[in-house]
Amino acid sequence: MSGAVSRANHLVHGMGTELEAPVWPAITEAEAEGVLAHFPQVGRVEALRWHSPRPFSAATLVEAGGETLFLKRHHRAVRSPAALGEEHAFMAHLRAKGLSVPDVMVTSDGGGAVAQGEWTYELHRRAPGIDLYRERQSWTPFLSHDHAFEAGVALARLHAASRDFAAEARDDRPLVASFTIVPSSDPLASAEAYLAARPALDAYLDGKSWRRELARLFDALGEGIVDRIKGRPTLWTHNDWHPSNLLWSVRGTVSAVIDFGLATRTCAIHDLATAIERTAIPWLEIGGNAGDPQAARALIAGYRTVLPLTGADVHTIARLLPLVHVEFALSEVDYFAGILADRGQADLAWQDYLIGHAEWFLSPPGRDFLSRLEDAA
Repeated sequence: MSGAVSRANHLVHGMGTELEAPVWPAITEAEAEGVLAHFPQVGRVEALRWHSPRPFSAATLVEAGGETLFLKRHHRAVRSPAALGEEHAFMAHLRAKGLSVPDVMVTSDGGGAVAQGEWTYELHRRAPGIDLYRERQSWTPFLSHDHAFEAGVALARLHAASRDFAAEARDDRPLVASFTIVPSSDPLASAEAYLAARPALDAYLDGKSWRRELARLFDALGEGIVDRIKGRPTLWTHNDWHPSNLLWSVRGTVSAVIDFGLATRTCAIHDLATAIERTAIPWLEIGGNAGDPQAARALIAGYRTVLPLTGADVHTIARLLPLVHVEFALSEVDYFAGILADRGQADLAWQDYLIGHAEWFLSPPGRDFLSRLEDAA
């Protein structure tokens, strides 16, 4: 397999700026050969060309039968074949609507996933486009405001295509977005229900003053959210809209959307706020930085070229933004505390991500960011 990459020194993104040894080991050539044997339309494995630095799974680009394929491996506690089936159904719907998303390959028994021991695998044909951001951390900005604008265009097209996808919200799976606490008239009661469905998270937070912390954040940042969100139509959304989940054309437009692992039923405003939270604020190097409200406004401007956004919608995005990360942060705490039994990383997700990100919006730079975002209304 000449030209294949080595997995010996493979590192992945951590919760900070440094690369770390992977929790999930890189996929081997023999492993890839065993999995691809379940796909009769695929030729013999020729080489593994790249190992993904994303931390929550293992993935590689495989050259086989003259084409490049994307092979991804999940621990079965993170993604079962049934869970992948939910994502794949949404992707198939979007493809049928004309969106460019990865083509999920089907096994000899008609499924879209392979279960082997403790692992679950999925195989995609490589999506078209340039993977400009593939080595960059998820929480890093677009390279330009033009990219932010085009990302907004692509997000609106996805929302338009997903309107008639009828699947219900996904159940209590790890590392999946949700929309139950933030829009609730009683967020603490909804948080109690969220914890009750996740014993490892409940055990981790036992003894912490989590109720007081969440109550403080919702009191300070949640005023009016419920009324603003109430009655908005729900739809399946991407929920992880950041630069490295987009592929690009040479003209600088979005050529494909990838990684639907967090997709579920929320609402368009929630997805837009998530996209801004992921891309317009440099969380990994925040310091005294006020973020980039112009990038947020460019994303909204791009969105508006496809779907309407009223001034009230933009105000709602700004109100939702400081708390939009809360539920996925809890999911990360659950992943670290339960599946990995890594209390240190769970502490980081709870204190630095969930609480720290919300508190930033109470600081002068955070308040200035929200004010300048609302100017886009």
